[in-house]
Amino acid sequence: MNRSARFWDRIAKRYARRQIADEAAYLEKLRISRDYLRPDKDVLEFGCGTGSTAIAHAPFVKHIRATDISSAMIEIARRRAAAENIGNVTFEQLRIEDLVVPPGSLDVVMGHSILHLLDDKEAAIAKVHDMLKPGAVFITSTPCLADIANWFKYVAPIGRALGLIPLVRFFTADDLRNSLKEAGFEIAHDWQPGKGKALFIVARKAG
Repeated sequence: MNRSARFWDRIAKRYARRQIADEAAYLEKLRISRDYLRPDKDVLEFGCGTGSTAIAHAPFVKHIRATDISSAMIEIARRRAAAENIGNVTFEQLRIEDLVVPPGSLDVVMGHSILHLLDDKEAAIAKVHDMLKPGAVFITSTPCLADIANWFKYVAPIGRALGLIPLVRFFTADDLRNSLKEAGFEIAHDWQPGKGKALFIVARKAG
């Protein structure tokens, strides 16, 4: 188990109790996402946390495969799904680097509040692009910390060394847009609900 997995395992119960910081924005992201969901679609969500978003979208799709690096988060997600009688979401403890998905097989991939926590976001974006069918979409909500807390990059390594925070990467909103475009995506929807808020993007695989 790597350091980031240990961090998320340790805080999983507290994370699950946390209130959504901006519920109106979260509900709007759900609404926009559902414009791209259909009852016959297969969906992957990586970095699913305790499963809230996967469970919220489950009634609108055929199946969701939801993964997270933290086994503790996955256990909470499974209990939540069982409590709500959700049977079409499969939760797995798995890093995106270890995901095996046939090329061009998925209709939608979601990755929320996760790209800034990966060692190599470009590699993850390229992998998502490969998973998707032509014309399918990658839906992501991402804090672009270099736009709002660039000073934090000097503090973050200390916090990580002390086990207080996980790995965090710093990039701007334009950096993220460019990474998606360079991977072969077209931006279909681009929304930031306010200054300092996560950037919500629906990126379509060309073709």
